[in-house]
Amino acid sequence: MKVATVADLRNRFATVSRWIEDGEKIEIRKRGKAFATLVPLGGKNAKKAVWPDLSARLNKIYPKPLPGKPAGELISEGRGE
Repeated sequence: MKVATVADLRNRFATVSRWIEDGEKIEIRKRGKAFATLVPLGGKNAKKAVWPDLSARLNKIYPKPLPGKPAGELISEGRGE
C-alpha cells in the first residue's frame, strides 16, 4: 500500500491518481496519522483508459508533408534573421 499526505493530494494529484489507476491502494495521512484510504473501483482487474494514437491518425489524414516552408523558417524570416 502506498502512502500519500493531504499535501500530496493537493499538489501531486495526477501522480496519486495514476497509482490508483494502476490498482494501488493509497493510505492518506494527515499530520503523520492515517486519515483515509483510497481504493480503486474494480480492483486489479479494472481496465486502464486507452488513448488514441494521434500521430497515426494525422499520418492517415495527411500522408505527405504539407506544402510550404517549415514553421522554423517562417519564424526566422518574421524575425528578420
